[in-house]
Amino acid sequence: MSASLLFAVPLTLVYGSAIGFSAYYLCRAYPLASRSPGMIVPVFILAAACAAMLWSAAGIAWQDLWLMLAPGMIDLGIERRRLLMGMFGLGMLLYTVVAVLHYLVIEYASARRAERRELERALQARDAELRMLRTQIDPHFLFNSLNSISALTAFDPAGAREMTLRLADFFRHSLGLEAQGKVTLAQELALVSHFVAIEQVRFGTRLRFEPHCGVGADACLLPPMILQPLVENAVKHGIGGLPQGGCVRVTATRAGSILRVVVDNDVDLDVSPAPTRGQGVGLANVRARLATDYGHLASVHWRRTDTNFRVELTLPAQTGEKPCA
Repeated sequence: MSASLLFAVPLTLVYGSAIGFSAYYLCRAYPLASRSPGMIVPVFILAAACAAMLWSAAGIAWQDLWLMLAPGMIDLGIERRRLLMGMFGLGMLLYTVVAVLHYLVIEYASARRAERRELERALQARDAELRMLRTQIDPHFLFNSLNSISALTAFDPAGAREMTLRLADFFRHSLGLEAQGKVTLAQELALVSHFVAIEQVRFGTRLRFEPHCGVGADACLLPPMILQPLVENAVKHGIGGLPQGGCVRVTATRAGSILRVVVDNDVDLDVSPAPTRGQGVGLANVRARLATDYGHLASVHWRRTDTNFRVELTLPAQTGEKPCA
């Protein structure tokens, strides 16, 4: 047994190293995706036969060397013909196995690269869509704000000037947030407060704002300016139609791995609820952004009662880079 190991192990190690390099370069030179089996199989049969023949010749030389140096130590009891045939067949088999393993590794690596490229393309497409959706917010909001300033200039020039200054302050803060991928709910509510301050120049005491954050909710992340369009809709479609004014409430609660944010506002009892009321650019934009960013993990639901309009966002509660457990 020891004699057989002394004879076989060095030969096998040398042969394994040699055919490993040989099969690797042949697999690279003849990829499965671009070469037909009719071209690949003959090449590998020829390469395996040549490698097996060289290994067989090396086996005979190795046997002769041991018989010459230590004639009493190595006695395999194998005829040269049987040795040549056995080593040739085993050499062909080993070469085939190594080539198949190389092809499996190459195809696996190729599949991983293709998967990574597809993921990168999907991320790029998602980022482009998010940028497009986010760029819809500023012109829409700016258009409404400029209309408000234009209306104020006729009867309240001082209010128009104050609203212009607050608008500039709002955009200064929003530009800093837009550069970030996600912001905390506390930062988002601060930006919403800036917006409400702008609208309060026009509405005065008719517009009230009540934000409320539950325990752990203020540190959760969400896309920047995701609440501002909802609050803008609440002011425009809700408070704007109430002569006595009303209140916009933003309530955020965290339940384990789920963050819920509710934006609700008073509405005019005499105005009949329309299916599309409050679902303009703002609500459609919010729904599209959440779907792009979170997929099926996020949702937007809204409902209208006689005196209230309510929008509820449900999304994963995240702090840092990992979802909250």
